[in-house]
Amino acid sequence: MLLRWIRQQLGFDPPHQSDTRTVYIANRFPQHGHYVPQQFADNRIISSKYTVWNFVPKNLFEQFRRIANFYFLIIFLVQLMIDTPTSPVTSGLPLFFVITVTAIKQGYEDWLRHKADNEVNGAPVFVVRSGSLVQTRSKNIRVGDIVRVAKDETFPVDLVLLSSDRAEGTCHITTTSLDGETNLKTHYSVPETLVSQSVSRLEALHAVVECQQPDADLYRFVGRITVTQQEEEIVRPLGPENLLLRGARLKNTKEIFGVAVYTGMESKMALNYKCKSQKRSAVEKSMNTFLLIYLGILLFEAILSTILKYAWQAEKKWDEPFYNQKTQQERNSSQILKFISDFLAFLVLYNFIIPISLYVTVEMQKFLGSFFIGWDLDLYHEESDQMAQVNTSDLNEELGQVEYVFTDKTGTLTENEMLFRECSINGIKYQEINGKLIHEGMTDDSPDGSGPPLSREELLFLKAVSLCHTVQISYEQPGDGPGNPFPHANGFSSQMEYYASSPDEKALVEATKRMGVTFIGSHGEVMEIKTFGKSEKYKLLHVLEFDATRRRMSVILQTPSGGKVLFTKGAESAVLPFTKSGEIDKTRVHVDEFALKGLRTLVVACRHFNVEEYEEVDRRLHEARAALQQREERLAEVFSFIEKDLELLGATGVEDKLQEKVQETIESLRLAGIKVWVLTGDKHETAVSVSLSCGHFHHTMNILELVQQKSDNECAEQLRQLARRIREDHVIQHGLVVDGASLSLALRGHEKLFMEVCKNCSAVLCCRMAPLQKAKVVRLLKTSPEKPITLAIGDGANDVSMIQEAHVGIGIMGKEGRQAVRNSDYAIARFRFLSKLLLVHGHFYYIRVATLVQYFFYKTLYDSVYLTLYNICFTSLPILVYSLFEQQVHPHMLQSKPVLYRDISKNSLLSFKTFLYWTLLGFCHAFVFFFGSYILMGEDTSLMGNGQMFGNWTFGTLVFTVMVITVTLKLALETHFWTWMNHFVTWGSIAFYFIFSLFYGGIIWPFLHTQDMYFVFVQLLSSGSAWFAIIIILIACLFPDIIKKVIYRHLQPTSTQKSQFIETNYQGIGCVDSMCCYSEGENGCARLGRMVAQVMGRYDPAYANRSWSDSDPFYSNDRSILTLTPMEATHC
Repeated sequence: MLLRWIRQQLGFDPPHQSDTRTVYIANRFPQHGHYVPQQFADNRIISSKYTVWNFVPKNLFEQFRRIANFYFLIIFLVQLMIDTPTSPVTSGLPLFFVITVTAIKQGYEDWLRHKADNEVNGAPVFVVRSGSLVQTRSKNIRVGDIVRVAKDETFPVDLVLLSSDRAEGTCHITTTSLDGETNLKTHYSVPETLVSQSVSRLEALHAVVECQQPDADLYRFVGRITVTQQEEEIVRPLGPENLLLRGARLKNTKEIFGVAVYTGMESKMALNYKCKSQKRSAVEKSMNTFLLIYLGILLFEAILSTILKYAWQAEKKWDEPFYNQKTQQERNSSQILKFISDFLAFLVLYNFIIPISLYVTVEMQKFLGSFFIGWDLDLYHEESDQMAQVNTSDLNEELGQVEYVFTDKTGTLTENEMLFRECSINGIKYQEINGKLIHEGMTDDSPDGSGPPLSREELLFLKAVSLCHTVQISYEQPGDGPGNPFPHANGFSSQMEYYASSPDEKALVEATKRMGVTFIGSHGEVMEIKTFGKSEKYKLLHVLEFDATRRRMSVILQTPSGGKVLFTKGAESAVLPFTKSGEIDKTRVHVDEFALKGLRTLVVACRHFNVEEYEEVDRRLHEARAALQQREERLAEVFSFIEKDLELLGATGVEDKLQEKVQETIESLRLAGIKVWVLTGDKHETAVSVSLSCGHFHHTMNILELVQQKSDNECAEQLRQLARRIREDHVIQHGLVVDGASLSLALRGHEKLFMEVCKNCSAVLCCRMAPLQKAKVVRLLKTSPEKPITLAIGDGANDVSMIQEAHVGIGIMGKEGRQAVRNSDYAIARFRFLSKLLLVHGHFYYIRVATLVQYFFYKTLYDSVYLTLYNICFTSLPILVYSLFEQQVHPHMLQSKPVLYRDISKNSLLSFKTFLYWTLLGFCHAFVFFFGSYILMGEDTSLMGNGQMFGNWTFGTLVFTVMVITVTLKLALETHFWTWMNHFVTWGSIAFYFIFSLFYGGIIWPFLHTQDMYFVFVQLLSSGSAWFAIIIILIACLFPDIIKKVIYRHLQPTSTQKSQFIETNYQGIGCVDSMCCYSEGENGCARLGRMVAQVMGRYDPAYANRSWSDSDPFYSNDRSILTLTPMEATHC
């Protein structure tokens, strides 16, 4: 047990020893024989990465996977082992700081995940123990415990249903958070246990459940239950209809009792989670690549310097000069060891070209920058009082690189609410106004609120809609017992609540209730409706269930007068071809009009049977249902025989209420170059209808289908046909619909062909998807040759695997629990917020971090104090503030022009070409720093006022001073958005350098071994020629860069730069393009750019005029905290 506990704490689970598990109900283990109890997982859900025991080793392992951290660890160890030019503190202290800050940040984020887990694991539940019902915490449930679950509660474990408050031992559940389906599912208990409806009877129950080991398939469960009654063993099979899954919710049933069979991380919901892995952004991968290149440069420098040293010492006078005589031990030491020692010494001396503070600054930028998402009022949802939430800040910049968005449908794109909008009856269009059926175009003018009497056709249509369904009803009236099937006998309750097998069924039944035809309920074979207060009872004879092939469902009823009637409803293409009477053409036109409005359409029809016809139908149905061989085929044949010669009654148009601005959001993502895939567990027709209504599919698109494929060969042939159709048609946009079964076949051996079809489609819809299938689709795109950046967004437990698999996972704070939010990287309240999260925050974060990384490699020295403080103090704050507040264009411009997102796609700002430019710029500036100072100062060594000569320390201080000022001003040239904080840290850093240098060099420090810097800086500043050299070198470094920027900006502007021109003209933001503004609102670079454009013949006065007046319009309603300074035209 101790070993198992240790393995669990370290994140390992012991393997199962057999293919089946035996669960003794109420944990009544056999008292005889050699029974060895099986070991099962406890009921804790774990979404965190670390435990108290593995945090330190696991976190250190992940941090030292970073090349820079590992490199500086090696350098630190080398400095400890050999005599090096610099102190070990110069490497050890920054490394310790980086590791500590990162560990604290990641530990805090994981603590938040632990906190969320504790809320779930600490939820109160009731279990039967020792003959009584006791309350405990969810985490304490054991396999074999009998658990009681009440109405509207979620199941805390996977349970086999034993009994319910219903006499027939059934219960109704919804699995919205598992598979996205909102339909009501019926589950059953076995006859031997359904009578155990009290604690005392459950205590007397002796039964054993044998079932398969935990399996991720939500729709598969194989087992059996053995019940011992009067020393007789009764064995009953168990299937998915007997299993209640964790995360599902109990509906329309007061309470149930079930035995726990799968707990904690072995429950089907948890097995559909992916293992939480460390996600690394594209920027971080680029950083590691660049560090490897710089490491190669460092090794080259160290080897070259070592070789040059030995070449220099080849002459005796340089090998052992009179002032540095070798000891006898040094003369006799091994040449190989000396070479290695010298190589390591040079390695340590040059190691500062690898900037360890880069990681510190990046970590701080990510951590501090993540607060802007939570503070952004545009991402705040007032109705639910929820703000955007950041669960991990390591992926902020990845939001600016997304190429594919995978989204759930139910609760993510939709509000999960259906609304009846219109219908067509006997060729006439109607709409609902104030609960009455009104002809389209007319208004409700009746003064007493009563509408005109319904015609026979209208009444028959409403009756068909209110009877052709599988709706269940829950009554909230006090005193209702399970034995009262119609609790409305003394006046039906106004608290009646419908639960339907599909959301549009519920919407239709609710609509007929408002119009006066109310479905009261069903018990056994009796269905009751009230037509304007008059009760009518129908006998339910047969239900012809819905299936994806027929795409319709039917009921056969006996009317109160004794007649037999068939009511059918289904998709237009599945019903209209089988009708022979009614207004068929008019109805078809109306259905098309409903579809163009984005409504979900159903066609309703009926058929009346005479006695002989019904007897034939009844006989055929019984024969088909009793068949043991080819039952499905025989039933399909009988259904086709029954559902023909129909009389068309009309059609309905139901709106699946979309979340606000979903269509605009999807269109914005499409314009930004992001492809949207919808992955849903819902039915094919439902999913396609929602895709059309939300703009994911356009009505002008050619919709291709890969559905109901039965074999590998059939699937491959269909894929080849689809690929051929796409190649032959170069104009029409294509959309692809795939179902879960066909997807499994496509991924089995035709991945390449499937990906070719998908990538040539503008939109892809995958329906009937299991949770792990969603993750497989995401992984398929992730690992394709192009390696695109993926984002997954969803709101339910069925989306967790997809969210964890994608590069960026976003949870919706919806109605399906908090599993998706807990396991996501970011959480938002509504889908529409995704637009600003990517197009604005993602754009800003990527540009900031990309510039930060390149800038650090650019600004990459002699006194150890200066070496330590250069990256930490002198040049760190300006780039940190830049990386927090930089905005190249206004947030509203980024949202109104999604195409700007394409400017930063494919990691363009960290391409090798850009990296090479910054690296060469750094080398060029370093060359100018050193040789410029040498040329200006080296020939004349007595340039000080008192005639004193310049020494090495004074020369080095001059180079260092020029470098600090240049790299700071270089960042100022890169800054587009100036706040008071930018000004403060930019000019303050230069001032701090001067103040520190005067202070450090003006005092004799007793704890320093040498006083090399004493009075050096004061002497340097006292020389006029030194000031002249500083100014000349600054101009030589920065002026070519300014010229290059102006030429590229005016002759080859990017879309972002063009937007800056427009923004400056029309918004009055004068500080967007340069760090220097004039009072009339025109910056210096604009004037210089006009001069260059005039010389090159590319000048357009109308285009180049970039001044403004106080009357010019500009955006002032941005509620984002990112806009820290008022953008007024009167002052910059």
